[in-house]
Amino acid sequence: MAGRKSVCCGVSALELTLAVLFVLMTAVSVSLIAVLATRETATGPGSTPPPTSAPQHRPFLIGVGRADCTGPPAEIPLMGYANPQQTAAGIHTRLYSRAFIIDDGRRRVVFVTADVGMVSQRLRLEVLQALQVKYGDLYRQENVVLSGTHTHCGPAGYFQYTLFMISSKGYIKASIEPLVNGIVKSIDIAHRHMKAGRIYRNRGQLEDSSLNRSPHSYMNNPEGERHRYEWNTDKQVVVLKFTDSDGDGIGMLSWFAVHAVSMNYTNHMVSSDNMGYASYLLEQDKNSGELPGQGGFVAGFSSSNLGDVTPNTRGPHCVNTGLPCDYLNSSCPIGGTKMCQGFGPGHDMFDSTRIIGHNIYLKAKELYANAVEEVTGLVQFAHQWVNMTDVTVQINETHTVSTCKPALGHSFAAGTTDGGGDLNFTQGAVEGDPFWDGIRDALLGLPSNQTTECHHPKPILFSTGEMNWPLPWHPQIVDVQILTIGSVAVVAVPGEITTMSGRRLREAVKQELESAGTLSDMEVVIAGLSNVYTHYITTYEEYQVQRYEGASTIYGPHTLSAYLHKFRGLARAIAQDRVSELPVGPEPPFFKNNLFNLLPAAPVDGKPENSSFGDVLQQVYPVYRQGGVVSVTFVAGNPRHSGDIRDKTFVTVEILDNRTNTWQVVHTDASWETRFHWLKGSNRRSNATVEWSIPPTAPSGSYRIRHFGHYKQMKGLRPVITPYEGASDVFRVSASFYYQ
Repeated sequence: MAGRKSVCCGVSALELTLAVLFVLMTAVSVSLIAVLATRETATGPGSTPPPTSAPQHRPFLIGVGRADCTGPPAEIPLMGYANPQQTAAGIHTRLYSRAFIIDDGRRRVVFVTADVGMVSQRLRLEVLQALQVKYGDLYRQENVVLSGTHTHCGPAGYFQYTLFMISSKGYIKASIEPLVNGIVKSIDIAHRHMKAGRIYRNRGQLEDSSLNRSPHSYMNNPEGERHRYEWNTDKQVVVLKFTDSDGDGIGMLSWFAVHAVSMNYTNHMVSSDNMGYASYLLEQDKNSGELPGQGGFVAGFSSSNLGDVTPNTRGPHCVNTGLPCDYLNSSCPIGGTKMCQGFGPGHDMFDSTRIIGHNIYLKAKELYANAVEEVTGLVQFAHQWVNMTDVTVQINETHTVSTCKPALGHSFAAGTTDGGGDLNFTQGAVEGDPFWDGIRDALLGLPSNQTTECHHPKPILFSTGEMNWPLPWHPQIVDVQILTIGSVAVVAVPGEITTMSGRRLREAVKQELESAGTLSDMEVVIAGLSNVYTHYITTYEEYQVQRYEGASTIYGPHTLSAYLHKFRGLARAIAQDRVSELPVGPEPPFFKNNLFNLLPAAPVDGKPENSSFGDVLQQVYPVYRQGGVVSVTFVAGNPRHSGDIRDKTFVTVEILDNRTNTWQVVHTDASWETRFHWLKGSNRRSNATVEWSIPPTAPSGSYRIRHFGHYKQMKGLRPVITPYEGASDVFRVSASFYYQ
């Protein structure tokens, strides 16, 4: 009996063990099936899997958003050429802010590229304040980068430092508010639409779309360093492709180094220039059937190390003779620097904008389509505020160098071949001019010996770091910031950094990021004109030549060394996971007093007798062919009276739908095909002329053009603003001038 009991109990234990193993195996099998099913769903038809058989990585949370940030297109100076006569008078293309949010589950970053000349410190601070009100500490100075595309045809007036306020008719609320609200709205949209997705990176070369406008400065860099590179500008285009979890594209972000100055200083229309046109083309591609500025796909084209890079690829020539300009100082025998202008590649600035923008778009589209290298890893960021007037850098065992208080050199006033100065200054000046120095000393005071010595060999025209009335003329406190998204690092540079300076900075950051062994194969991109504007950043060698870029390197000859030192520190902290140990640095000022506005209020509007606002002064023809240009002129009010014009339009081109007998909008003032000209006349009267370049693919049919606006009149002692609209006659578009 004892033996049988033992056998009985032994069999029972074995059965129990097998049963437990069966249950465990079943649970494991079910889990594996569930995982496989989930992966099958995530990599179904239309998705973008990695090119190898490596396992899928954890997706990011990604949000993309775009919002109109166009300001008043009338009377406000355009920011970029510092030409007080270049004031807004219409719309070529609208301006947009494009936001990209990436979250790895622990941290998130925001990158914004906005159609603006540059991000000013005041603009950034106001955006951060608005984000803090909405989101608390979720979006703040450490993890938000704001970058400008560098169009020179957006409204100015969004600075808080005296030098920029003088050239922009002051701090203009009507100008800065659309920028702040548009940038914040683009971030809001990206925030609301965050979803699981993946990022892929790609890079390629774009030739025939950029030219070094200061080759003499570039050639002063060490020969061995120059021989490492094929070109004297960076030709690479870097693209990030954003998809949802199904592999469907939701956005693209690209960096390419070229000035957005295809639209020159004679232009008076608000325009996003070549970078904006590239965005326009790709978004129209991906948002089929949508009007510009609409649709879910967001294409951001961002600036990079463009400091000495022009899109005017035919090079500088003397306007009055057609001969090449002087190589060293970019001037002409008759007419000086003003006559020396860069041209090309088109027959006028609109054609050049189209060609360069189309080139950038085509390369980015190709790289986007072929992007298969997945970006994986963690999201990280590092930020500091730095007093750039007092940075000391150890350059070897025995020598240290320091930055200077801000100052601009004589060659700053010469301008560039993209827009020369009006006075008798030339690029490459390493000596002062007794006439101009005497005027400066009488009006602004003599630069101190310390500043003069610190900036040598720059002959100082404006010692802006020693000028503080009514507010400081230049910033002292500057942002330095790096975002990393897996194997991609975005270096936010607060100015216009030259080609070789950018190469040195990219190498330094890459070296530090990969030094700890935790990061590898890093793609480092420079996002120029970010967070605060500090003019130019040249190499020490380029600075010695004192062309425009060197004269505009405001913190002295060792500016780049200081930035290399600071950005190395940020990169090292990220690589070693010691960002929390970085000192925050001195907070920048937010001035509330002494901001001034030199732009008078827009007066009441006048109109011809026996007419109304919106009446047609010059009518359309009855018939146009595809490829032709329609023009119509209206009695108009001042566009400044229309207030916040974001998400609105001054213009529609409409086609008659014969099936429903209704009018359908096919173009707005955001369209490349339209131009909205505002002409200010006498007796407070003004006209609006709308041009529509009919695309060769435009359907035959009946069309009309409408204009919308506002006018101001006095009712007693109170100004009253009233909306108006006008419409052209109906006209026909066909392949022939004859009715068919």
